[in-house]
Amino acid sequence: MNQDIHRPLPTALDYAGLSREELTERIRARKAELNAVILGHNYQRMEIQDVSDFLGDSLGLSQEAAATDADVIVFCGVHFMAETAKILSPDKTVLMPDPRAGCPMADFVTGDASES
Repeated sequence: MNQDIHRPLPTALDYAGLSREELTERIRARKAELNAVILGHNYQRMEIQDVSDFLGDSLGLSQEAAATDADVIVFCGVHFMAETAKILSPDKTVLMPDPRAGCPMADFVTGDASES
């Protein structure tokens, strides 16, 4: 393993310049440090799926994560999926790599519509 694998890089652009192998090695090392599990939704790019511990749909992934002894859940999906993971695993930390990730269909639902 690279001696500097645990040293954070200064910016996100620095990570973008890494080889796929080194980036994967860094992700796996950090995952082990945090006792984390990575969930990759079926629609994620192959690079994300390759480092995911579980692949599947939103509810199934949240159920898988709840059944693990991981302290941290990294949910590579949209925000409501991470919210479901937190509901099923209230004592675990749930992280989203891109908190802006949304679902156009879910965005159609308003508070008023959900009450009717």
